Amino acid sequence: MNGQFAFPLTVAALQARIADPLRLRADRPAPREDVERAARAGGRMTPAAVLVPLVLHPEPTVLLTLRSADLKAHAGQVSFPGGRLEAGEDPVTAALREAGEEIGLHASLPEIVGELPPLLTGTGFLVTPVVALLRPPFVLNPHPGEVAETFEYPLAHVTDPAKPERRSREFRGETREFWVWPHERHYIWGATASVLVTLASVLRED
Repeated sequence: MNGQFAFPLTVAALQARIADPLRLRADRPAPREDVERAARAGGRMTPAAVLVPLVLHPEPTVLLTLRSADLKAHAGQVSFPGGRLEAGEDPVTAALREAGEEIGLHASLPEIVGELPPLLTGTGFLVTPVVALLRPPFVLNPHPGEVAETFEYPLAHVTDPAKPERRSREFRGETREFWVWPHERHYIWGATASVLVTLASVLRED
């Protein structure tokens, strides 16, 4: 079972894993990388949150979205439903609100498990991933102006250590490294890929 995922885990077991710093440490970016991201963003950090829904099929999946090609930022990219925190919101409230606005997911359906460590993006968003369990059946109604489609990615792929690839690219005179997850139709990279790497460290059996 080494490196594989055993479900169902209890909510208490998932919460304990998410709170375990030793389980998460290996997949977090080095402090230097966070400093460099902050510098590229001009020191700005906007609090944001995404919902990371684990769909409890007999073979579990994680729910993802493909952003609309008409959006001004990150158009056509794979993401989790989410966005910036509004005044008075915490990450859970913001993630549930954004999921309702983007994909029509009713706030009463996700069973919140916990939060993964925040991720600082190069565009200055400090993103808190909120992990939740989602039990079928459920109905989604994606907002066409924000989401082109929703799709599900097998958790068996997420927990396979051989799946994610570390790649690099030259951008504005710098070499940047990032994760990519294989998919037959979509390019899963950037912050979304990093969240999946951290999620994998929570779900894998040691």
